Amino acid sequence: MAVRTARTAWNGSVSEGSGQVELTSSGTGTFDVSFPRREAETADGVTSPEELIGAALSSCYSMQLSALLGGAGATVVALEVTADVTFAADPAGGFHIPSVALTVRGEVEGIDAEGFRKTAEEAKATCPVSKALTGTTITLDATVES
Repeated sequence: MAVRTARTAWNGSVSEGSGQVELTSSGTGTFDVSFPRREAETADGVTSPEELIGAALSSCYSMQLSALLGGAGATVVALEVTADVTFAADPAGGFHIPSVALTVRGEVEGIDAEGFRKTAEEAKATCPVSKALTGTTITLDATVES
């Protein structure tokens, strides 16, 4: 079983403080985080938990879709996946992530548009990060070029 670690160091209050998220396992980077930037329309060079969730979901989903397409006998030339993660006020108080919109565009040989769409839906249901996000609505827009 693989375990991956990220670490955050936070200084100050939520409204005036800031932190740094370190991708500890890979050592690939440390990124600034800030609550005011988190809820703003523009990120201005600062990441957020939602962007990191989007990165986790889009990369996991890409791998799962590629595996399922290969298992169906199709050949993946290219997949481009984006995950738009919404951060909003929660009617029950505080904040929540009410939805994630996945968009996938594929160049895949050996599968028609309907087969691609069905496989894309299966990947959404079986991707480990999608499973971890149970309780959040995840929509999918899938298109393939054959």
